[in-house]
Amino acid sequence: MAVKIRFTRIGKKHAPVYRIVAIDSRRKRDGKCLENLGTYNPMTKDIIQFHEERINYWISVGAIVTDSVARLIKIKQKQGMPKAVGKKTVEPKVKVAAEKKPKPAKAPSKESAEKATSDKKTTKTKTASKK
Repeated sequence: MAVKIRFTRIGKKHAPVYRIVAIDSRRKRDGKCLENLGTYNPMTKDIIQFHEERINYWISVGAIVTDSVARLIKIKQKQGMPKAVGKKTVEPKVKVAAEKKPKPAKAPSKESAEKATSDKKTTKTKTASKK
């Protein structure tokens, strides 16, 4: 028995929704399936359900994945899911940016403190002379 992982259509006219199923390749498109593996809405490009462990299991047992389901699996893996490699799963490599440490605040030097006080004195004398 050749098992395929493919779509089966559910939903209304002009509003398709597809189930991802493991099914015998000789069955009809909407025939009885072995297992439901997920749900996909192509109108909104939304993956509603996705049972990755079961999909990996069926692939490891020898199920053939159709092109459209393979494309969907690839999209889901890019979203951060672990990559399937045979029976093992490999976690995606995530680059972590180095944390920037804040620089310690410098104490004001004596020269800058003297300038600030001298500036205040000059402004006071200028305003007093104007009156």
